[in-house]
Amino acid sequence: MYRRHCAAAAITLVCAMAVLASPVQAFAAPAPPSPAPAQPEKKSLEEVRQEIDGLYRAAGAATDAYNLAEEKAKKQSGEIVKLAQAIVEGQAKISELKSRAGAQAREEYRNAGLPPGARLMLSGDPQLFLDGVSRARQGQQATKGLLGELNRTQEDLQTYTQDASTNWTKLEANRVKQAKAKKKIDAQIAAAKKLESQLEEKERARLLQLEQEAEYRSQTAWLSSGALKEINREASASGKEAVAFATAQIGKPYVWGAEGPKSYDCSGLTSQAWAAAGRPIPRTSQEQWRQLPHIAIKDMRPGDLIIYHADATHVGMYIGDGAIVHAPRPGRNVTLAGAGSMEILGVVRPDA
Repeated sequence: MYRRHCAAAAITLVCAMAVLASPVQAFAAPAPPSPAPAQPEKKSLEEVRQEIDGLYRAAGAATDAYNLAEEKAKKQSGEIVKLAQAIVEGQAKISELKSRAGAQAREEYRNAGLPPGARLMLSGDPQLFLDGVSRARQGQQATKGLLGELNRTQEDLQTYTQDASTNWTKLEANRVKQAKAKKKIDAQIAAAKKLESQLEEKERARLLQLEQEAEYRSQTAWLSSGALKEINREASASGKEAVAFATAQIGKPYVWGAEGPKSYDCSGLTSQAWAAAGRPIPRTSQEQWRQLPHIAIKDMRPGDLIIYHADATHVGMYIGDGAIVHAPRPGRNVTLAGAGSMEILGVVRPDA
């Protein structure tokens, strides 16, 4: 009995020592909860307005790129059609020239292949000989002219074919540019609309008010500079027609790439207005700025086009009294605005 107690005690002691000798598992105190990530500060409405304005400006630049590529594509398509017609006509002409050459060759064969000089010598008639010499010379000249015309027509045909191939290459390149520009336009407009859609109704109303206030400040600063003091010229006859057309479109929606009659973008409005006045002008605001004669602001008259922003991506038509008619941007309609309500790059005159 005593031995059993001693054995039990020994086992208990060994177990206790084993427990003490084994590594102790540490349990850390629970970590305090991590703070919630800081929420970004909400942008002010003025910051939102500026961001939306920047997006629409970028869309406007992409629209100009799209319109220019489309205009070039139309021109190249027209060139290809003309070249195709020239190729068809050239092929028909070559066939006709070859037919004439074949007729001459058959005539030579019927005369046993003798050259004209030999046939004349064998005729034995002096007068016939003299008449024949003249006809032979005329025939030789005609043959030479026929071969020359055939060669020239074949060279022209080759040139037309090469030009058509070049225009096809350019056409495809401009279609790629159009696709890229369209993708950018859609992305910028979608981003701007998303920003606006996140605003409450009151905020959207306030946003419109901020836009109008920004335009008013710019217009006031422009007028305060004395810019309007010397602007008192009358519109030309064609300028009056252009102004009449443009103002008649007031209330129609802005749609990028549109040239009427139901909707317009900024340069679509101005180009169509001047087309209606009998003076076709470039399709895009950038090309209008690049190609049309520049006019000093003090010499501006109704019908002239005011080009806006450093990259010439917006245009409006001056109508007098410090005002323009223009198609502002997506979500807005053709309207009147202060001529100085945006950053003026310069003025151009379509009928200078």
